[in-house]
Amino acid sequence: MTSSDREVRTILEGVASGALGVEDALAKLPLLQVNQLGEFARLDFGRAARKGVPEVVYAPGKTDEALLDIVRSFLTVIGLALVSRLTPEGAATLSDGLSAAPGSEAELLYSPVTRVFEAWTAAYRRPVDNGVVGILTGGTSDVGVAEEAALVAAHMGCRVLRAYDVGVAGVHRLFEPLSEMIRERASVLVVVAGMEGALPSLVSGLVDVPVIGVPKSGGYGLGGDGSAALYSMLQSCSPGLVTVNVDNGVGAGATAGLIARRVADAGRSEEGSAP
Repeated sequence: MTSSDREVRTILEGVASGALGVEDALAKLPLLQVNQLGEFARLDFGRAARKGVPEVVYAPGKTDEALLDIVRSFLTVIGLALVSRLTPEGAATLSDGLSAAPGSEAELLYSPVTRVFEAWTAAYRRPVDNGVVGILTGGTSDVGVAEEAALVAAHMGCRVLRAYDVGVAGVHRLFEPLSEMIRERASVLVVVAGMEGALPSLVSGLVDVPVIGVPKSGGYGLGGDGSAALYSMLQSCSPGLVTVNVDNGVGAGATAGLIARRVADAGRSEEGSAP
């Protein structure tokens, strides 16, 4: 019996004896869903239940065998596995390994643009009705990072609205899609931009919802590693703009999803309390 199993038993015995209430037990259980996988990983199966954010496996630095074992474990326990920054070669190897497993019926999807790999079983059900997230990019080079954010927000149950290649070099392209996002009541906007990273500041000055700036690596010479865009967003005087690290689409999507979900929950509460 593992330490996690012992803790679950303790919780169940507490409920049976009356020393622990059902609601308290439900709050404790997701905290225990961590599984040791060999000598190389401790998998957090309870993250989605605990935080509402799906676990995303970061591919770089992992061997093909380790990644395959991790993905198989997530599919077995929760029916969903998401992998970021996976090369096309790695995706092919992972797909072959999953397909070779006896009785494997998982659906597999990989995008070489986003370098995100998705696998899910028939038992998996994506949550719904958790708000609206808008995602914009300065240029087409930013789409890969933006789609990471979109993927995470979508698996958190959010409806995702996209508008790409609307940067300040042709600012007239921005206003129609931004107006549409506001009409569709987006609760939060994720704005990905490279070069000088000006787009999030501009967007934040035009809307009354939080804006999450994502600096994107890419550009010419000094600052092309994303540092110029990062400094620009951090130094912005536009209120309501917060910034994640360079290329952190996953973090931006998770934060946006949490904001949108809370707004959706508040709206449902207000509807339920209306006379």
